[in-house]
Amino acid sequence: MKPLFILCLVALAMPAYAQELASREPAGLPPSELAQPWLQQDPSVQAALSDIQAAVHTAGMLRVSPNEWNATYSSQRRRYPSAPESNEWTAQLERTVRLPNKRSLDRRLATAETELADANYGTALQNAARDLVELYTQWAGAVRARELMQEQISFGEESLRVVRLRQRAGDASMLEVNSIEADMAEIRRRLSNAISDERKALASLKIRFPGADVQALALAEPGNINEPEAIWKARIIATSDPLKMAQLQLDQAELNASRARANRLPDPTVGVFTASEAYSNEKIVGVSLSIPIPGRYRNHQLGLALDQVNTARALRDRQQRLIEMEVAEAYADATGNYERWRLAEESAAKTRESANLTQRAYSLGEVDLQTLLLSRRQAVEAVDSALDARVSALTSYNRLLVDAHLIWGLESN
Repeated sequence: MKPLFILCLVALAMPAYAQELASREPAGLPPSELAQPWLQQDPSVQAALSDIQAAVHTAGMLRVSPNEWNATYSSQRRRYPSAPESNEWTAQLERTVRLPNKRSLDRRLATAETELADANYGTALQNAARDLVELYTQWAGAVRARELMQEQISFGEESLRVVRLRQRAGDASMLEVNSIEADMAEIRRRLSNAISDERKALASLKIRFPGADVQALALAEPGNINEPEAIWKARIIATSDPLKMAQLQLDQAELNASRARANRLPDPTVGVFTASEAYSNEKIVGVSLSIPIPGRYRNHQLGLALDQVNTARALRDRQQRLIEMEVAEAYADATGNYERWRLAEESAAKTRESANLTQRAYSLGEVDLQTLLLSRRQAVEAVDSALDARVSALTSYNRLLVDAHLIWGLESN
């Protein structure tokens, strides 16, 4: 009870953060009016929508009961030793009557069925949103990687221009020109890889979400997490569709157990009948009542239902632990990746500045070629590392927002 009590206290504190959390529309991702149709076209979301319609029919069957009217008719001919034969018949109309407590339980089971389908739809939508965040951010990152390599091509062309000027002036050898050209070839190779990665990322995005055929937005700066982990944990647990499904499955199992317990008292079958006998001189009208005699089958049915309750409870507890683990990991990723991105950006800025200064110094003959090439390679590696850190930070931050149902209208599901 203690963890539950603490969680309740944290949940009470959440309104202080609710406005700030809700107002965070992440940059660098498509707006809701574009993302929502893409998510709705996802096959798993479409399947979940079909499940909702199926659940409506299942709930309807539970509410109206499977019992139906049964009409019977029989005809007979009676022979007498010293009299003519008598044509006789019997007609009967009967139906099994569902007891009131069973009717109430079936209605609750019907409600649980539709709620479970809604939670399944929310789970499918959240999973699709996770994939969209990851694929879209990877694509935007690949676009930025290609742009950075193109910038390095321009930087290398300037270095090549300078070394050729120095060669003509007699300050540089052909070996230095060849070294710069070899370095340019390496940069072009990396540019080719970046172009290929961009195409693959875009293809993956379009295959997974066919409608997502738009220009990539500028790769945004990752958001910083200012709220404590407990606030995010309370928010995510409160809106978690997988946890909601596990709880609803437990509720459904408990209702099924109550239904099996109630089913130990069989439903009676009542009917009315009429008959004609003895040359139609005898008219019979009556009512019938039949009640099954319960046996051990119903006891085993109840035992099975009670075992399924225990199973559902264990699965609910397991799901809650998994959600708590995922929140802890997601929060650690979002905060840690943000710090690593900040440090990587600082390092990249310093190495870029150093590369520019070295380029200028080389043009003035103050440093040798190897120093210039080393400075350039360090700048390229630092820029790549900063970009990787930015993509990781953006992905983890936006996934945290998805899990908390704070973007793309997920809070309404």
